[in-house]
Amino acid sequence: MNRLYASFLSVSLLLASCTSAQPKPGSPTTTPEPDPLQTPWEDRSIFKNGLVVSQQGILNELNGASVYHIEFTIADNLYEITGTQEVRYTNTEDVELNEVQFRLFPNILGGEMLISNLTIDGLSVTPEYGLKNSLMIVRLPASLEVGQSLVFKMDYSVTVPQSLDLNYGVLAYAEDVLALAHAYPMIAVYDDEGWNAEIPPQDGDVTYADTSFYIVRVHAPKKITLVTSGTRISLDEEGQAQVMTVANGPARDFYLAASPEYEEISQSFGEVTIRSYAPKGAKEGSEFAIDVASKSIEVFSKRYAPYPFTELDIISTPTLALGIEYPGAIAITSRIYDVNNDYRGVPASIYMESTVAHEVGHQWFYSLVGDDQLDDPWLDESLTQFATLQYFTDRYGAGGASGFQSSLEDRWSRIGKADIPIGLPVAGYQGSEYGAIVYGRGPLFFVALQEEMGTATFDAFLKEYTESLSWGVATPEYLQSLAETHCSCNLQVLFDEWVY
Repeated sequence: MNRLYASFLSVSLLLASCTSAQPKPGSPTTTPEPDPLQTPWEDRSIFKNGLVVSQQGILNELNGASVYHIEFTIADNLYEITGTQEVRYTNTEDVELNEVQFRLFPNILGGEMLISNLTIDGLSVTPEYGLKNSLMIVRLPASLEVGQSLVFKMDYSVTVPQSLDLNYGVLAYAEDVLALAHAYPMIAVYDDEGWNAEIPPQDGDVTYADTSFYIVRVHAPKKITLVTSGTRISLDEEGQAQVMTVANGPARDFYLAASPEYEEISQSFGEVTIRSYAPKGAKEGSEFAIDVASKSIEVFSKRYAPYPFTELDIISTPTLALGIEYPGAIAITSRIYDVNNDYRGVPASIYMESTVAHEVGHQWFYSLVGDDQLDDPWLDESLTQFATLQYFTDRYGAGGASGFQSSLEDRWSRIGKADIPIGLPVAGYQGSEYGAIVYGRGPLFFVALQEEMGTATFDAFLKEYTESLSWGVATPEYLQSLAETHCSCNLQVLFDEWVY
């Protein structure tokens, strides 16, 4: 979002004095601005400015999507959070529900999340916990019928770990950077398996989430620059704190990063503004990241579907991953911002370009088209790697793409090009297999699929796949069925060879 800087709003009071005995018209009164956190659950107008024009129609759809109203405070030490959350949940399944489950991810990411004062429609309830306190099970006073809604309200606190040890440091305060991922009580996904909850392996992504809407107010020290997913609604000053309100949605998560060292540079391309946040001295890397991101958006919007948001934030963090995706935001490791030097014996600019293109690609395959990232990681990671290959193809031609494709082959070769299926869950891979198969062999499957279907047919298939599943959740079965419909062929042999 926008760089947060302190600004005072001064209001002048018009004082009328009597100068004669004749009555005078009263002074005009100012109607107070409505509080965004009091926005009616059904009112989605606050999210309109965050979407490009072609995507705003979705606000009239997604009936039953959860709506979060969150307010939290970041302490002066930047690693303690206290907040309150109200969320309206609607039963969009085809069965009545007797419980609703929430994920408390900080409890398995090296930190701690505590819940108190939990109510359902104002009625106090006591939850149960499981999965090392990362799962909160809320038994309902009465069954929630299909189409009915409940409002859950709770207070919560989070202690953020001060290390990068777990899951690449997605939730951490380190090197003067607060990375606040998955740091609110998140409603779990209910699918054909029931409530979907597990402890994510260290190698893969953390969440599997439905599309929701978020209105969030953050109280934070003035000394830091705040960056969030979504669009800023207001920014005020409150003593020694800044108070920012944002609207984020449709989105599968809410993300925040903060640092006293961030400097912002930005550039607008059509309806989209790209902002890059990095410490002082990393301007050249930030500019390079914006250039790659803009070209990526151009390529992917043409090939798949328009980029849905009016903003994209690129954020330097000390994450141990090269990059991590969030809706409308990507975190890039600070280790590759010195684009004029080498990283791991390779020019850092090469890492920066492929990483930014990959994470921007996730705005289509994870954010726009969701999937079960723990059970079907290939549906976003392998496909996004293939999208990155298409970025290099469209920007540099076949010669430019060959280098990236060779890197995919090299990655698979780390395990001797073993014929391990690309369609396993994250937990199904051992050691280095996950990276070699999902990020190496997986995208090569899409190369083989493109060759089997023919380029024009494949391109039409991938475009419809993206458009038809926008804001929904993909499955392997749907992808195969749609591909077979487009090519009027049976692809089972190919899928058995690569996927299953």
